[in-house]
Amino acid sequence: MRGKGIHYDTGTFPNGDTSRPVFDPRTVEREMRVIAEDLHCTAVRITGGDPDRIETAARHAADVGLEVWFSPFPCELTNEQMLPYFVDCAERAERLRRDGADVVLVTGCELSLFARGYLPGDTFNARVPVLAGPGREAALQGIPDKVNAFLGDVVTAVRPVFAGPVSYASCPLDGVDWSPFDIVGLDAFRSLRNAATYRDDLRKAFAQGKPVAITEVGCCTFRGAGDHGGAGWYVAMGPDGVTPKPDLVRDENEQVRYLDALLPVFEDEGVDSLFWFSFAGYATPHRSCGPDPDLDLASYGIVKILDEQSGISTSAHSYPDLPWQPKKAFHALADRYRALGQQSTAE
Repeated sequence: MRGKGIHYDTGTFPNGDTSRPVFDPRTVEREMRVIAEDLHCTAVRITGGDPDRIETAARHAADVGLEVWFSPFPCELTNEQMLPYFVDCAERAERLRRDGADVVLVTGCELSLFARGYLPGDTFNARVPVLAGPGREAALQGIPDKVNAFLGDVVTAVRPVFAGPVSYASCPLDGVDWSPFDIVGLDAFRSLRNAATYRDDLRKAFAQGKPVAITEVGCCTFRGAGDHGGAGWYVAMGPDGVTPKPDLVRDENEQVRYLDALLPVFEDEGVDSLFWFSFAGYATPHRSCGPDPDLDLASYGIVKILDEQSGISTSAHSYPDLPWQPKKAFHALADRYRALGQQSTAE
């Protein structure tokens, strides 16, 4: 596996909310060193809705030798709004590339879900229920054609300003035609729904004759979360959509089991690059004391964000200068990536 990576969120804005309330460039710089030196990553996929934040994080990543997957992630925008946005991001990615960084441009993520104009609904929260409702099949009609028409326009617009490889982070609903792209990008969450066909579905992606990257894969931090894959956060939420269900059992080993099951599949099948989802859920702190719920149960992060209700003393912090603590999956992924790196060196 060439690219051993992690997904890193600078702040996305589904429903107009932010997934990263505080963005401190000094913290970002420190986290990129942790990702390169302690997680043994060789690449990082940097996502977000604010191009300035993406560029800031990307430069810190390049400074520590990471390959940068520059991944603008617009939410709740129309095609007309997104096209100039992607061109702006392509120009920023090209400046970074010309400064000596290894850069891949990822032109969006799961547009059928996160952008306006594909599924019914003006917000992400309004669109998601459509997928489980009686109108699902009708709502899905024609989506691949719409997605591919727009992606064709995007690639045509960014090629003149970005000279590096171009990809896209797709979900199955998108039905992407990969002919305009250099790298096939899959958000490849495994769940009970697709477990029986997971490996065969992955193999189909290689029929394009292009490198295949897993742009997202992971699970939440409650027992049984691996059965739900990318829908784990949705399953975990109670009726208010904000508070986790009270019967969830915290289980950091769930993420480790998921990781241990899937990494060998990606290695066996010849995946070019992998970006585990995710480094941190910055808006979902872990809490073990106090009146508020443990929001980290619904987080895919391999570190747990801390606040005054986390119940972890400062003396117990592995990284006392950072607002988080590693989960078990952090150490498991680091061990895997270190071993893969040693294997590559030996070969």
